[in-house]
Amino acid sequence: MEWGLVLAITGGAIGVILAGIGSSIGIGLAGSASNGVMSEDPEKFAPLLILSALPGTQGIYGFLIGIILILKLGMLAGKIPSISFSQGLSIFFSCLPVGVLGLISAIHQGKVCTSGVYMVAKQPKDFVKPMVMAVFVEFYAVLGLLTSLLLLQGIKL
Repeated sequence: MEWGLVLAITGGAIGVILAGIGSSIGIGLAGSASNGVMSEDPEKFAPLLILSALPGTQGIYGFLIGIILILKLGMLAGKIPSISFSQGLSIFFSCLPVGVLGLISAIHQGKVCTSGVYMVAKQPKDFVKPMVMAVFVEFYAVLGLLTSLLLLQGIKL
């Protein structure tokens, strides 16, 4: 068994899984609040849909890094290169920023979006304000994505 490859694949999987967990929790928080508000006022569906979907982007970032890793390893072409232990470890740690920041930021973005849902329930015209607040949290997930992407690109196989 080639431990470098195992480490590389494990790192990619952890990045995808952590970001996905964060997104599912964040969407769950905002979606639950949205359903409660829509039970009273179904006309607010469009803005609440956007607020509920925002925490899902971190899962997309994790998935993107997973796809980039699969392509880098040549897994779709069936030509997986021999990967040293240090290369595998480098890939493993390169995938952590998107996973860890995705996990944490998606949960917190879900909380911000949940508050935004309650704001839209009382002041529908102020829909943009909670979106802006949610984007501030998103910024750190984007930094995690970029860090993982740049680190992966710097590893020679």
